[in-house]
Amino acid sequence: MTKILRILNRFNVGGPTYNVAYLTKYISDEYQTTLIGGEKEDSEASSEYILQELDIPYQVIPEIKRGISIGRDFKAFRKVVEIIREERPDIVHTHASKAGMIGRLAAMYCHVPYIFHTFHGHIFHSYFGKAKTTFFIVLERFLARHTTAIIAISDIQKHELGTIYKICNPAKIEVVPLGFDLRRFSENSDEKRKQFRTQYSIADNEIAIGIVGRLATVKNHQLFIDAIVQCKKLSPNTPIRAFIIGDGELKKELQQYCTDKNIPFNNEKDSTFDRLVTFTSWIKDVDRAYAGLDIVALTSHNEGTPVSIIEAQAAGKPIVSTNVGGIRDIVCEGETALLSEQTVDDFSEKLHKVISDDALRTKMGEKCKTFSSWKFSYERLCSDMEKVYKKHVHTK
Repeated sequence: MTKILRILNRFNVGGPTYNVAYLTKYISDEYQTTLIGGEKEDSEASSEYILQELDIPYQVIPEIKRGISIGRDFKAFRKVVEIIREERPDIVHTHASKAGMIGRLAAMYCHVPYIFHTFHGHIFHSYFGKAKTTFFIVLERFLARHTTAIIAISDIQKHELGTIYKICNPAKIEVVPLGFDLRRFSENSDEKRKQFRTQYSIADNEIAIGIVGRLATVKNHQLFIDAIVQCKKLSPNTPIRAFIIGDGELKKELQQYCTDKNIPFNNEKDSTFDRLVTFTSWIKDVDRAYAGLDIVALTSHNEGTPVSIIEAQAAGKPIVSTNVGGIRDIVCEGETALLSEQTVDDFSEKLHKVISDDALRTKMGEKCKTFSSWKFSYERLCSDMEKVYKKHVHTK
C-alpha cells in the first residue's frame, strides 16, 4: 500500500478543502492517506465540517498561516517534519502555496521519495507588488526542481505556470481538474429556491444575481457592485437584487463603498431584506443559495478554478464572469457563461444581456446542468489523480 501525506494550506471554505477531502475519502484502497492542514483566518469560515461529514480524520497545524513569519513558519516546518518521520509516507502531496512551501521543504529535508504539489490558483499577479511577486516566483522555481510533478487544475493554468512564469518545464506539469460531489446542487431545487427567496424577501418577478466567495481584493467585488448599479440604470423597470455571499477583510470597506455611492444595501443582521444589494456573509448550505439565484457572477482579477462557477453550473445557473485565469477551461463560453473584460461597461453589458432575456437564461441554465455532471465529478478527480501517481511513483 502506498502511503500519502496530504497537506492543505488551511481548512477554510473553498475548493481546495473539497479537493483534498474527496481525494482522501474516495481514492482507491491502494493508497492510505493522512490529511493535515493549516488553521483558517479569523475572517474566514471553517471548512472542517466538510471533513467531519465525510468522517475523514485530519490534524490542524495552527502555525500554517498566510503571510511570511520566519518564527511561525519554522515551527510549522518542524511539526510537519515530525509527522513525516512518524508516518513515513511514500508521497507528500501539498495543496496551495503556503502548504506547498512548508510541506515540500519538509519532504525534501526528510528525503521523501515522491513529492507532488497542486496549484489551486497562483499568486503571481494581482496579489502583491513587483518585488514580493518576484520572490515568490523564484521560490516556486526552486521548489519545482525538487518536486516529482506539478499539478495544474486547468490547461490555462498549466500554460501560465510552464510558459508565462516558467516555474518548471511544461512537461513536468500534469493537468487534473477539480472534482466535487455535485448531486446536492440539482436535488430538491424548487424547495430550496422557495426557502432562499422567502428568507431574503425576493419577489417572484425579481431577478436575483449572486457572487460567492471571499471578500478580498483579488475578487474585485467593487466591479460587481458597479455593474449591478449600471444594469439597474439600463433597465430601470426590471426588478433586480444582488447578493454578496461570503465574508472577509474587505466587508466593511465594500459596505462603505455602497454608502459613499448611495447604493442601498442590507447586511445579514437586518430583519427585512428589500435593498438593491444584500451582504449575506457565509451561507453553509450554499446549494440553497444557488437554487434561489437566477444568475451567478464572478469579477475576479485572477482565478485558478473558482468553485462557485462549477457549483453554479451544476445548479443550472447561467454565469457572467471576467475572462481571467482558468475560467475558460471550466465553462462553455457563450453557452453556459458570458465572459467579460475587467471593465464596468463590458461586464455590465454581458450581465444586462442575461438579465433582460428570459429565454437566454433558461437555455444557458439547461446547458449548465449537462456540461458539469461528469467533467467536475469527484469520481473523475480520483481516477485522474491515480493515473498521475501511477505514472510517476515506482513502488517495489
